[in-house]
Amino acid sequence: MQPPFQNDDLDLEAAIASARPQLVELLSHRPEWLLTTSQRFLPGMALNGLDGITDHREKVSVLLDLLEKAGPATWQQFAQYLCMECDLPLDLEILLISSAGEGNLSQKQEACTDVSARSPVLKGFACRRHRCSSVSDKDVKQQRLDPAEEYRHLLIDSIRQRYGSRRAAGAAAQEQMQPLAFNQAFVNLVIRQSKASRLKERTDKRREDVADAPELEECADTAVKVSDLFRNVVPLGMTKVIFLFGKPGAGKTMLTHRICQKWAEGVLPQFLFAFLFEFRQLNLLKRKLTLKELLFDLFLQPEDSPDAVFQYLLENAWHILIIFDGLDEFAANMDVSSSSKGGPTSHMSVSELFADLCHGKLLPGCTVLVTSRPKRVPDFLLNTVDLLAEIWGFDHKKVVEYVSHYFHQNSFKEQAIAYLKNNTKLLSMCLIPALCYVVCICLEYLLLKHQMSVELPQTMTEFYIKMLLIFINKQQGEHAGGKETQLNCNKEAILGLCDLALKGLEDKKLVFYVGDIPEHVKEFASLHGLLTVFEVKSSGTRPEAGYAFVHLSLQEFFAALCLMVSKRVDKNYLKKKFSLKSRWTLKNEAKTEFMESFHIFLAGLSSKECRTFLMLLAEQDEAWVQDKQDAILQSLKKLAATHLTGPKVIELCHCTFETQDLKVAQHIGSLLNFKYTFKNFRLTPLDMSALVFVINSGQDLTHLDFAGCLMDIDCLEVLASCKNVEHLSFRSRRCGDDFAAALSKSLQGMGSLKKLELTGGSITAEGMTNLVQASSQCLQLEEINLQDNQIRDPEVKSVMDLFSRMEKLKKIDLSNNDLSLNAVLILAKEVITCQNATELRVRKDTVIIYFSGLSGKVPRSLDLRREENKEHVIPTRHVKLCLQDRSLSSQHAKEIVAILQSCPCLSEVDLSGNKLGDEGCSCLLESLPWISFSKQLDLSQNHLSVNGICSLLKSVNTCQKMMEVQVSLCRETAVLRFTEDRKFASLPPREEPVFSTDDQQYGEENQTPTAPQKLSLSNNYLGDEGLLQLFQFLPNLKMLSSLKLNDNQISLSSVFFLAQFFSTLEHIKTMDLSLGHMQVVHLTFWERIRVRSTSRWRSSFLAHPKHVAKGRCFRLRDCRVGPEDVTRLCQILTQCPQLTEIELSGNSLSDQNIERLLSFLPYLCHLTLLSIRNNTFSPRCTVLLINSINLCERIRMVEVRSSENAFLHLGTSMRSQKTSCRLTDCAISQGQIDELCRVLEQHGWLAEVDLSRNQLGDEGLRCLLDHLHQVPITCSLNLSHNRISQDGVLHLINAFATCGNTTEVQVSLCSKATLIIKLTSRDDPRKILRLAECNFQPEHLEKLCLLLEKCTGLTEYISSNNNVTVQAAERLLHSLRKNLGPLKISIEEPWVCKESVTNLLELAVQACGNITEITIHKDKTLFQLGVRFPHCLEKVESVVSRLNLYKPGIKHACFYQRVCEKCAQLQELRWSHVELHNDEAEMLVRTLLPLPELKKFGLTSSSIMATGIDYLIMGLQNCQAIEELNLGHMKLSSATIPKLVLGLREMPSLKRLILNHNSIGNDGCSRLAEALRNMHYLEEINLSHNKIGDSGLINLAAVLLEVQNLKRIDLSGNSPSPAGGEKLMEALAYCKCIEELLLSRNGFGDRTAVKLALCLPYMTNLKILHLQNNNIGPAGGIELARALVACGLLEEISLSENDLGEGSIHALSEGLPCFEHLRKIDLKLCGITDDASKSLSHGFRQCPSMEEIILSWNALGDGGAQELASALPGMEKLKMLDLEKNRIGACGATKLAEELAKCPEIQFIRLWDNPVPKGLTENLTSQDPRLCFSFY
Repeated sequence: MQPPFQNDDLDLEAAIASARPQLVELLSHRPEWLLTTSQRFLPGMALNGLDGITDHREKVSVLLDLLEKAGPATWQQFAQYLCMECDLPLDLEILLISSAGEGNLSQKQEACTDVSARSPVLKGFACRRHRCSSVSDKDVKQQRLDPAEEYRHLLIDSIRQRYGSRRAAGAAAQEQMQPLAFNQAFVNLVIRQSKASRLKERTDKRREDVADAPELEECADTAVKVSDLFRNVVPLGMTKVIFLFGKPGAGKTMLTHRICQKWAEGVLPQFLFAFLFEFRQLNLLKRKLTLKELLFDLFLQPEDSPDAVFQYLLENAWHILIIFDGLDEFAANMDVSSSSKGGPTSHMSVSELFADLCHGKLLPGCTVLVTSRPKRVPDFLLNTVDLLAEIWGFDHKKVVEYVSHYFHQNSFKEQAIAYLKNNTKLLSMCLIPALCYVVCICLEYLLLKHQMSVELPQTMTEFYIKMLLIFINKQQGEHAGGKETQLNCNKEAILGLCDLALKGLEDKKLVFYVGDIPEHVKEFASLHGLLTVFEVKSSGTRPEAGYAFVHLSLQEFFAALCLMVSKRVDKNYLKKKFSLKSRWTLKNEAKTEFMESFHIFLAGLSSKECRTFLMLLAEQDEAWVQDKQDAILQSLKKLAATHLTGPKVIELCHCTFETQDLKVAQHIGSLLNFKYTFKNFRLTPLDMSALVFVINSGQDLTHLDFAGCLMDIDCLEVLASCKNVEHLSFRSRRCGDDFAAALSKSLQGMGSLKKLELTGGSITAEGMTNLVQASSQCLQLEEINLQDNQIRDPEVKSVMDLFSRMEKLKKIDLSNNDLSLNAVLILAKEVITCQNATELRVRKDTVIIYFSGLSGKVPRSLDLRREENKEHVIPTRHVKLCLQDRSLSSQHAKEIVAILQSCPCLSEVDLSGNKLGDEGCSCLLESLPWISFSKQLDLSQNHLSVNGICSLLKSVNTCQKMMEVQVSLCRETAVLRFTEDRKFASLPPREEPVFSTDDQQYGEENQTPTAPQKLSLSNNYLGDEGLLQLFQFLPNLKMLSSLKLNDNQISLSSVFFLAQFFSTLEHIKTMDLSLGHMQVVHLTFWERIRVRSTSRWRSSFLAHPKHVAKGRCFRLRDCRVGPEDVTRLCQILTQCPQLTEIELSGNSLSDQNIERLLSFLPYLCHLTLLSIRNNTFSPRCTVLLINSINLCERIRMVEVRSSENAFLHLGTSMRSQKTSCRLTDCAISQGQIDELCRVLEQHGWLAEVDLSRNQLGDEGLRCLLDHLHQVPITCSLNLSHNRISQDGVLHLINAFATCGNTTEVQVSLCSKATLIIKLTSRDDPRKILRLAECNFQPEHLEKLCLLLEKCTGLTEYISSNNNVTVQAAERLLHSLRKNLGPLKISIEEPWVCKESVTNLLELAVQACGNITEITIHKDKTLFQLGVRFPHCLEKVESVVSRLNLYKPGIKHACFYQRVCEKCAQLQELRWSHVELHNDEAEMLVRTLLPLPELKKFGLTSSSIMATGIDYLIMGLQNCQAIEELNLGHMKLSSATIPKLVLGLREMPSLKRLILNHNSIGNDGCSRLAEALRNMHYLEEINLSHNKIGDSGLINLAAVLLEVQNLKRIDLSGNSPSPAGGEKLMEALAYCKCIEELLLSRNGFGDRTAVKLALCLPYMTNLKILHLQNNNIGPAGGIELARALVACGLLEEISLSENDLGEGSIHALSEGLPCFEHLRKIDLKLCGITDDASKSLSHGFRQCPSMEEIILSWNALGDGGAQELASALPGMEKLKMLDLEKNRIGACGATKLAEELAKCPEIQFIRLWDNPVPKGLTENLTSQDPRLCFSFY
């Protein structure tokens, strides 16, 4: 067969290349001599032109080129002449001799020993040297040369004998003992060179990621010949290190042998000496040695003069080749920190010798060739490798070549080749030379046995087993019996070989001595070619015989087999050994140095196909073997659940493939996260086969991602069979057109593929076309990504045509392909034409096409106009076109317009970042009426000027659908937005402008809807003059809805001009101006409609307001103005019609400015709100603001906050309502009270005066009270937080007691610091005093009692936590008396909960008058009495007599009598959280309950210590006059109800029965229902939070039909089903008087809600409806919301915690206007979004009585908040809005704060836990404390 090195490649070319650098250096000193010499060998014509070359080195190089090109014969003559004439270095002479054809020793007689005699050229050396050198120099060199030359020939003979193809006759016998593979013909391997520069960067990563060489994306990936490996790439004299790596079985060792063989044949003439060392033999060295010992003792000892030979080697190192084979097999630590400091004679370890050779410290200039598996690279090699290459093994062509040579003597050679070609899996295996050999052995055997049918094994493990059996069969023959018999005969030897293999791997031993191997094992292994024998030189002594497995993988196979058949190995040990992590984890790497395929063989032996073989070998039953196999499979499954890198996944797939177990493969595939990512390592077809096996075994679709992975084209053929891939990705510069073509063939088989990516490659237009053509057959394909390739000018039309046929296609990415501008424009045309294309996105190098992903069967046509009489209408598609940053100029404008006009369905067009300029943009804008847009056109960054802005303004008039224009020359923005309203689709383009100066009336007019237009001209440096010029044009823009002119450098002059314009142009709605750091000019306009004239003589559009403007707003911020400016501005604004709001913020208005401003209030006839914000007010200014109520009679409220913010609310009429004044936190002290009161006295029609959070103190309070006594007014006075002390409170109480116009005083001196006084000018029987937490001391309490004695008109006294002791309470009760009528006394003190009921009753009887109510709530520490005073007061003697009864002696005896006397008129008795002892319970049952006037009795959350609740219930039978019974929270069960029923039957007047929070079940409810049947006066039933189910509820519902007066029913928190709920609703329909229906937390669901909806029309008196948390969904919610409108008296609705859905909210919103009395609505946790907020807000606005709205815990965002905020001013009675836990941000919160300023009646808006920035919350709260962002 053909040798791997051709002579024309190596002999001449290599020799010249090696000699050339030295020749150029030497001859550059003698260029003229060389020119003269060259004339002897070259024709004169060839030397013409050399005179122009002045550089000597360049001239010499050119001459040498000419001599080399002249042919081999000319060069040989020149080389011989040069050697004869010049004194050359010895090494250069030898190279020239070789190049001359005289140095190829294989062509000479080997018997010759005299160097001089073997070649005439060498003889010429002698002659020449004799002439040029002294005899002594020649003799020295000759003496040194002769031993070296002898040693060289000795090396050649030795290497020929070891590795040559022609062996000595004496070795023939031994040849028969060598493994069969050793006799095979050598076939050239595929070698690819990589870049060594990336090696260190690779190895810095995790070790497992280094497994396949350097970062392959950076590799050169060039195929090289072996001769290329040895070309000089380093300077002369520098050591060259060549690193060859390859996977197991790739042929690394065979290649090193082949190199040695060819060197011996003279094919590598640059090397005079070659040495080969195998690391597996170097492992045996236990001592240190010198370089000389390494070369001579371990390889070949010179026969003569070793010192001279060694010295020659040192001096001629650049002619030495040293090969180290199997670095991965070296057992010692190779990562030495630094090489030794010794020289050639120093003793070193093998690691140090190897390192010094690679570093050039030993034999500098030599060539070191290292082979290794890609498992480990020592750190010191990282920076020394000069050439890195990978041995790939075979490709398909090489496989065929190898098989042809293997079967060259067989008649079935062609059959064998055809069989392999037709079997993809086997062909993939054969790409590894070692496996190819094994496959050939098996194939040969089977073809010889079964000529017609051949079935080869499927896995590597099975092949090794088959090979073993074939070897045995070949040696023993057919007569030896079958497989079982042959195995039994050789079982002992096989098991011994297994033990040897495993022990060797565990001890890191690959070479064995004779004593290590039992004799019978050695004979068996040698006989069958499983072990190879060789000489081992471990020291200077005689060599020994060494044995090793013919291949490391064979040793791994037998080691794995040992674990599976050994009885000493249990499952736990087996699991420990089978650990992929031990192979891939750095810390365990040393333990498994040589186990590259060990785990794969273990997995293979766990397959069912190997079970019989293992049973025979282990002599065990199937269960024993299967138990071990299962242990391996379980370990394999566990490994799949760990985090795996790409190489690990491939190894795992190999193991899984070896098992051939589909269930295991399916399980493992399901654990790999459905995504396989492989980065920067080589994948072989065998790897791909294993991967495809796992993927195809699963049921889930996967994602395959190959990034920077070296991959044969053959891999794609394997990949074609992968059915379960939905996303396929390749990222590599190697992916070119050939790769794309190969992939195209594979895509057709991938029926599930949805996404294909080929990025970062070198695919051109041709490759893209082929790929797209193949992809069009992938029916499920949705996305193709071809970015970062070389597709410069694709065939757009044909490709888009293919795309249009791909029904599910959604996206094509062609970014970073250097597409030309022409290609982009063509692409735009085709995208618009393609019916399933929806968007083209181009920005610089980004090019992406989007498709609809729908059926692509619509015909492609440019003519898409409507056809008449066409019934079927195709849905309109919308196309987005983005051509950004593509250098489009005005020259392209017409082409762009043509493209845009051809598409009737454009939604967005983005042409920003180009160079269209004014001319190009104008061309485009002029064509707008004929271009269909539905969203926007972006012309930003196109070099527009002011002229371009004019074109834009013209387009506002000519384009009917334009909605908004935003232009800024400063920011280079120009965006036009259009309406999506379909009503405009049929309208023709405007032919005339929308404005007209003609005021004539036209004929009949038809109103046409018009798109509101927004215009933004901010950041354009217009200035005052430019603004004036622009506003002259503004009246013509009739359809404007918004105009922004921010940051245009205007002055105060423009403010007056704009205000005048605002007054003149009535359709301006708001004007917002600011001259601050960020100037603002923002105008909004009323919505307008177009009126189309039908006159014959004219056709145009006019604009008219849609409705009369309700109000207009003028805002001026951050503008410093003087008094004259204020006067001028106000004069202008008084001329403004319908001006309802003025806001002045941050304008630094002085007192004089404000005084002038207020003077104009009477002339602002329509003004409803004047806001002055962020303006510091002096005390005088505050009084001025308050005095405005006397200047303008329409003012309804003046509010000043923190002396910075003032709000004046004005009404529409003069004196229709009272006026409120609020001066909060304005630092008002005693000094301002007089002036303030004089202002207030002038205006007697006050409703509220709020002076809270000021600095009045006690003196200020006294002064204020003195004024109030003089003026009879009716109002509420709030003096909270004014530093009032106890003395001030007592003074207030004195005034309260003596002043007839004070009806109520509320005081609290705690942190709330409340002080509220209510005054009236009319007679009011009420007189209420509330005192809380005043921290009264005894002296204060005494004064209080004295004051209360004077207050005989008091109707209610409430004292809470005022340090009132029991004794003080007695004194207080004696002091409180009334002339006539009732008096309520409430005392809350901690001692109430500690005192017994008896003690509290004793205290009660201390009160004057007759007791009508006793309330004890120990949980609230509340003791409350109701007292009624008779017409005549008790005599003093009676009082003294009564007090004597309470002397200790007679107190207890007379207590019951006194209680009976004092409580004879008792009507209400309510006790809560009390513990009744026997005597107290007896008194309750025997004394209090039978009282004849007792109408209300409540005992809740209490206990009767001894007798229990039954005793009480028996006592209830005596309560015949009772009207209300409350036994809530009393733990009543159904067993208690029968006794309660007996009592209820004795209560004919019962109106309210409250039994909430008990344990009443169905039975108890049923019994209660029977008792209720006869209670005709019953108005309320409360059975909430019990355990009532369907049966109890149904029985109750049956009774409700007879309870005609029922007004309130509460059944919340029970456990009925929808069935019970439906029955209840049917019954409620007959309860005509029902007013309150509370059914929360019952889980009724939609069925009950629908039933309730049917019944609601009959409940015309319903006022309160609670259905919280009832599982009501959209179906029930909609019906319920629609039915509620029948209940016109509703005051409160709660539907919270129900997933109502948007439809229900809309239905409820539509019904809200029907609820005139609705005060509260709770929609918490109803899933309300911004979409429903508009209709909801509209409905709220029409509820005139609305006071509280709860929308917390919903999904309202800024949009919803803004809608609600806009509705707030219309809800005049609203007090609270709860928006907690929504999604309201800065915009929504700001809008709420803005509108809240217009709503003085709102008390607070809750906004806790909304995403509002903290800084903003603090700012808004400081502006208006009614915004609550905190939880409390």
